[in-house]
Amino acid sequence: MKAPIVRPEVFDLYWHFAAERQAIFERRVAGDARPWTKDPILEKYKFCNVFRAADRVSQFLIRDVAYGFGNVAVEDRLFQIVAFRMFSKIKTWRRLCSIFGGGPTIADLRDGSFEAALDRIRDEEGGLYTGAFILCATDAYGRRTKHRNHVELFRDMFVRHDLSTQLLAAPSLGAIYDLLHAYPLMGDFMSYQIAVDLNYSEVLSFGENDFVKAGPGALRGIRKVFTDTAGLSPEEIILWTVERQDLEFQRLGLRFGGLWGRSIHAIDCQGLFCEVDKYCREALPELKSARQRIKSRYSVGEESLTLFFPPKWGINSRIPQGPVLGQRNSDTVLREQVPLLG
Repeated sequence: MKAPIVRPEVFDLYWHFAAERQAIFERRVAGDARPWTKDPILEKYKFCNVFRAADRVSQFLIRDVAYGFGNVAVEDRLFQIVAFRMFSKIKTWRRLCSIFGGGPTIADLRDGSFEAALDRIRDEEGGLYTGAFILCATDAYGRRTKHRNHVELFRDMFVRHDLSTQLLAAPSLGAIYDLLHAYPLMGDFMSYQIAVDLNYSEVLSFGENDFVKAGPGALRGIRKVFTDTAGLSPEEIILWTVERQDLEFQRLGLRFGGLWGRSIHAIDCQGLFCEVDKYCREALPELKSARQRIKSRYSVGEESLTLFFPPKWGINSRIPQGPVLGQRNSDTVLREQVPLLG
């Protein structure tokens, strides 16, 4: 099979970016004072972590949703993960948990309590959604507001079609994606993101390199990194890149220890292509794409964060104990998303 042809300076930049962005994360976890990098672009602008699971919203999902509230029925846990990611706003989820005394359940969805709670939160506090996402068309279920269409989506999934049972019987991560993608309002990349979120839980346990879906940001990055993909699909390119990580870090003499020993997986590699596309807007502006500037600058958050990863990864015992990345070290970055959550 013909190998893809890289644009050398951008291919090397991909690995330099990964190494330095991870080094920034490690310095912040260690409590080092700012500046955490000498790279002026990384110092000035917002970029996601190398590892998607380390970003703040994913951390909240893993710790407080996928593994939160003790003994939760499996079916309710799956519903909670899907619902949280659809809104991806921590404040909204905390209000829901305050109203219900824990995560909302399928019973709350079935009897209308979940919808009423969302109505109340929207009336009292305004927006229910994070600004990081632009979702699919909002009227697929004929409701007049976005959140009520999503409530109908959840009812379609978990009440009318018993999606929980189907998810538990799925044989692969790709099958999880297919089940989600079959519903209205579930675009390609949102279906993939939620499949990965579900797989963080103790309920599912598929390999993250078994399936990947490239979003628009990753597609832009791939076009900048490669001059010829040799007929490989974007997903094949991502997996090709995952397989080369040790070789490329070694070739470039870069220190990269992963996430406490965990290597870059397909979801992380996909995200790195998106972040490198953003980085190139400043570093290599001659590489034109649909987006010409980085919109978000780095800002310091206020809330401390205790890192927690899926226990099945076996890395939590290696992480410094107690709150980290708080105050000056806060990680407020969300992954860049575009229409259909890609």
